[in-house]
Amino acid sequence: MTKQGKLLLIGFGPGNFEHITFRAKEAIEESDLIIGYKTYVELIRDLLTDQEVISTGMTEEVSRAQEAVRQAELGRKVAVISSGDAGVYGMAGLVYEVLMAQGWTEETGVGMEVVPGISAINSCASLIGAPIMHDACTISLSDHLTPWKLIEKRIEAAGQADFVVALYNPKSGRRTRQIVEAQKILLKYRDPNTPVGLVKSAYRERQHIVMTNLQDMLDNEIGMLTTVIIGNSTTKMYDGKMITPRGYQRKYTLDRPVEPMSPRERLSPEQEPWALEQPELFNRKRGARRRHQTNDQSSEKDNNHVDGKDDDEQIVKSEKKTEKTPVMELATEALATLHGETTVDTGTNVVQQPIESIFELGVKPGVVNKRFTPEQMVTLAEVVGEKGTMEYSTNHQIRLRIPTENPEEITEKLQSVGFILVPVGDVASVKACDFCYGEKQEGIPYALELHEKLSGLDLPKRLNIGVNGCGMACYQPVMDDIGIVFRRGRFDLFVGAKPVGRTGHTGQPVAEGVEPDKIVGLVQKIVHEYKENAYPNERLFKYFRRVKKLAGFEFVDMMPKISLEPAPCED
Repeated sequence: MTKQGKLLLIGFGPGNFEHITFRAKEAIEESDLIIGYKTYVELIRDLLTDQEVISTGMTEEVSRAQEAVRQAELGRKVAVISSGDAGVYGMAGLVYEVLMAQGWTEETGVGMEVVPGISAINSCASLIGAPIMHDACTISLSDHLTPWKLIEKRIEAAGQADFVVALYNPKSGRRTRQIVEAQKILLKYRDPNTPVGLVKSAYRERQHIVMTNLQDMLDNEIGMLTTVIIGNSTTKMYDGKMITPRGYQRKYTLDRPVEPMSPRERLSPEQEPWALEQPELFNRKRGARRRHQTNDQSSEKDNNHVDGKDDDEQIVKSEKKTEKTPVMELATEALATLHGETTVDTGTNVVQQPIESIFELGVKPGVVNKRFTPEQMVTLAEVVGEKGTMEYSTNHQIRLRIPTENPEEITEKLQSVGFILVPVGDVASVKACDFCYGEKQEGIPYALELHEKLSGLDLPKRLNIGVNGCGMACYQPVMDDIGIVFRRGRFDLFVGAKPVGRTGHTGQPVAEGVEPDKIVGLVQKIVHEYKENAYPNERLFKYFRRVKKLAGFEFVDMMPKISLEPAPCED
């Protein structure tokens, strides 16, 4: 009988051992395999024993979820770790999505357990006072998976509704404008002096806290490890702490047109007459309750009773029989609306946000051909329209993102004008030089054959194959995952470049003078070996470095030997 696997989706809190739950520690210890973002793996390193670990970089969550499900289906007990809570911008939802796509059911599928943890909104709030005592919301400013237009709508709605707002993923090395736009939107609805807390790396070694206000918050350092908590209209700064009252004043005094919000006014005897510190008022209220109970069939009770209100609150109001104020009229009208008795025009539109399908693909005029025709450019503009986007990428293709429910119509139009269409994402991509516009054409057939056999192949991580038609290598194939240079009738082969980052390097020259009829098969061997054996989201250069031998070629460390400070994370 096959061993039944299990998935443990673990939130381990802010990152220090004191705030990891007992069940989270227990679940980590009982697991066979740990899967997580590499920074998170390091945070729990002291809890690990002999478990296998798969750690990957940022933006690789989907692949981690797929690998976790695959390993659990093989009978393993797999811990998928998230900082904070696994169900708040964590891995729980993604793993469930993968299972749903496979038709998983709780009765017949692998076991599932979500182990809750302390989310950043809670851990950060605890360090700066009590900012989320009333209604609060979390909004991620990362538009990696969510369109920015939708994020803008959510910020606008949160501002209009006067939520305390916790901004996750506020800024990174590549995303700098989103936090600026968020501040602009909220300043339309909040006082510039609204308290703001900036908490970086809560409860970790590099914890850093800044108390500021909405107007000045951008004068401080904000990054991916920062959670930004912005108060509502009632939040006050007191002795360096953000305090939000438990309730809006209107909860207690609907008959006042202007609602004082300071704690000392809200907690006065007039505002909370049922307080135990006010025995006279409490006794009066108790006597009023008795009178109310003996009169519960009277028409006065029917006229004054409001469904859903606490009896104590209604009796206090019955003692102060006053003429309705405009605020009370608004409240009554709102209650009537809830019961369907009338319609209130608030001047705002509530719109259900449609789920939009985005079609993504790459297009290029050819593998060797780099020239676009006017007809192709016009067609691009037509299919992209006003709502889509097109972007020229570093691997010589235009990437399209088009909202549509009919991708076939788009592909037909693009192919009709001669475009080559290629998938985007974690696939093989073949690019080539222009072979001096065909003058150096000996290597062209091999570039075309590589494109035909490998382009679009699903892989653990995106892989670029670059082909150059002469030794000048002007299209920089040596900076691709696999670089091929045609020189003196044969090919030179480079493998494992790291084209970006402070430790970037060229590919390792693994073969010189490869016969033309051997080059395509050799590259295919490298790619398929990598496809079959690499970890999810493991780049080719990392795989080559790990296994030490690829398609018979020995790894030689090309990494510069320099000492660098840790780089900040980017999404």
